[in-house]
Amino acid sequence: MSFRTRRVLFFTPFYMLFYFFLLKYTFLLFGGLNDFYTLSITVILGLLACVPTLLEEKKSRKSVRILAKLYGFWAFCSLFLLMDIIIIYFLGVFIRVPYTIKCILILLVPMIGIYAYYHAHQLKVKEYQLDVNKITHDLNIIHISDIHFGFLNNKGYLNKLADKLKELSNTCDLVIISGDLADGSCLIEEDDFLPLKDVNIPIIFTPGNHDYYPGIENVYKAANKAGLIVLDNENIEIGDLNIVGNSFSFGDIPNLTFGELDNMINPNKLNLIVYHTPYYFEEFSNLGFDIQLSGHTHGGQFYPIILFAELIFKYNKGLFTKETPQGNHYLSVSAGIGVMDYPGRWGTYSEIVVLKLRNSN
Repeated sequence: MSFRTRRVLFFTPFYMLFYFFLLKYTFLLFGGLNDFYTLSITVILGLLACVPTLLEEKKSRKSVRILAKLYGFWAFCSLFLLMDIIIIYFLGVFIRVPYTIKCILILLVPMIGIYAYYHAHQLKVKEYQLDVNKITHDLNIIHISDIHFGFLNNKGYLNKLADKLKELSNTCDLVIISGDLADGSCLIEEDDFLPLKDVNIPIIFTPGNHDYYPGIENVYKAANKAGLIVLDNENIEIGDLNIVGNSFSFGDIPNLTFGELDNMINPNKLNLIVYHTPYYFEEFSNLGFDIQLSGHTHGGQFYPIILFAELIFKYNKGLFTKETPQGNHYLSVSAGIGVMDYPGRWGTYSEIVVLKLRNSN
């Protein structure tokens, strides 16, 4: 049983308790509903929370993925429904809240959910110019992260991404995926990443924590069959670039030590490190890495979680610069291509970052 499945099964009783009282107090706004019916709805939601995860672990099915998306949509909306209830009951202490206002506030929740779902499936290209040295000609690197291939983002979405990458390949030289190509919510089969095989520029991939959940060997087989260059605690030199892939996992998988990374620096080339989490920017820069490519945060994915992500992560999303006498060092933190757990974005984009490297000399 995978880590994700164990996590879902562990938290489902707590979700059900939360949903029961959420529904109970929502129905009380409009006269109430018998607890038996409220409990029945809660049980259905509980089954939607765990059954798709259990089934997808053995074989991916479209019907099961639809059920998972329905639950994800509900889970997303439930957070905003909770905020609505808090607002209505708080106002009710001081004034009588009109029935019409209650209806409007409740109806806003699915409207936000529909917008967030649509918004999450629109790919946005964001460009940054990086002034660097040690390159003999201009380079354009596509940085993507957190595709989260699973039952929320599957082959249809990967085809859409591949089409966009093929379009950008006319002006770009390289694609780098900084982790979480897989989500861990479904079994990864050898043909799953094949849409990326048609992108006619090299694609480099270094794993993040979610890539280990469906079995890292399964992810590697699918990546290799799609023609991806897997950098797992190793480096590759392409033209003026020395690219180091430093794998990341919350488990027992070791990543490279600072000493090992120091030995991989090539002072005659532009040094890039691919590391899933946006940590150690200062340390990597001091070692001699000119550019760090990270993801993991999703930028917070949606409000109000974005506000917490800004507090938790020093580098939450965007491009960050550290100026030194030897030149600038950069950290690119992608808000991600896919989504995790909730099939919606509000306040962030599903972004493809294009880093335009230009010689500063």
